[in-house]
Amino acid sequence: MSTTTLTAPIRVNTAGVHARPGLGRLVAVELRKMVDTRAGFWLQVSMVVLTVVVVVVRLLVGDAADHTFQSVLDVGLQPAAVLLPVLGILLVTSEWSQRTGLITFALVPVRSRVLGAKLIASLLLAVAMLAISVAVVAAGVLVSSPGVEGTWSAAAPLIGQSAVNLTAGMVVGVALGAILLASAPAIVLLFALPVSWMAVVSLPVFSGVARWTDYARALGQMTEKVMSATQWAHAGTSLAIWMVLPLLIGAWRITRREMTS
Repeated sequence: MSTTTLTAPIRVNTAGVHARPGLGRLVAVELRKMVDTRAGFWLQVSMVVLTVVVVVVRLLVGDAADHTFQSVLDVGLQPAAVLLPVLGILLVTSEWSQRTGLITFALVPVRSRVLGAKLIASLLLAVAMLAISVAVVAAGVLVSSPGVEGTWSAAAPLIGQSAVNLTAGMVVGVALGAILLASAPAIVLLFALPVSWMAVVSLPVFSGVARWTDYARALGQMTEKVMSATQWAHAGTSLAIWMVLPLLIGAWRITRREMTS
């Protein structure tokens, strides 16, 4: 004698299975990618450690009257200003160097959304690093120069300019990574191209255009002093050439690059 076993059908909730991931989730994934690799993780640790080291060294040199927020901030932001663009490069080129692009672009076929998420994630990291740097600098100045007149003068505009400095540098790194799609040449170009261009525009024949196209000077002066309207115009033109244009070229390249296994 045989018995028949009846089993109830299993209900599976398929709601949202085919919905594309939201921008917030994509940004969270890109932020996670920055710390998943050893290079990304140790670069971020190095930025924080170097920031503390250079601030302490700066505060140990000279008198308390020389330890103003402005002078210490200029030094304290240098590790982030140098290393953040490298992180921006690695964030983009990892899709090709780590061979994750096939998975990433299969799950999110609209590549512009992935690039947008990378940009937002890079900006968030730059702002977070700015907050850490400002906190380290402020703590050091409070300890070394308590009650010194003029220590905190122009602190607010300098922090705002520093935010532009770090975020613009980060976007430049993302743009170079998007253009070359390879970390090594992009990092070399990141450091070599501004120096080479500075040497070119230092020639007398280019004296009239140097201030409008010198990317290193445009970013460097943002942490040194409160900029005038003319200096902002120079910086804006330089960033349009060195940041906006490369980013547009990089976006075009990413959306058309063939993926290989």
